[in-house]
Amino acid sequence: MKLTLVVACALVDADKRVLIAQRPQGKTLAGLWEFPGGKVEPGERPEATLIRELHEELGITVKEDCLAPLTFASHAYDDFHLLMPLWICRRWDGEVVAREHATLKWVRPNKLRDYPMPAADIPLIPHLIDLLM
Repeated sequence: MKLTLVVACALVDADKRVLIAQRPQGKTLAGLWEFPGGKVEPGERPEATLIRELHEELGITVKEDCLAPLTFASHAYDDFHLLMPLWICRRWDGEVVAREHATLKWVRPNKLRDYPMPAADIPLIPHLIDLLM
């Protein structure tokens, strides 16, 4: 089974809310909510991937020293195995905008379970609740 490395970020605002993004129509798992991020390209460091993806998806600039690793998810889908480290970020430059997602929402950590998410994202929620609540 193929192993796919995907990085994700929990952007946290001053009110301790976490940003989630809704996958657009036409993409796999369309309509589900996820933490922003993306696939690590060959030869790319995970932190560099995250910085690139946050700029592409949300229009923000993040510095590597503002990323703090929190936890990871390891999930077997039918045709591949996903390994997804999750970073926390509380500081960035620019305004968050939905460039690639259907919409964005700032959500309290204890309300994240109210939004349907891909199976790999769900185990990340308790870690965010423990950190932010």
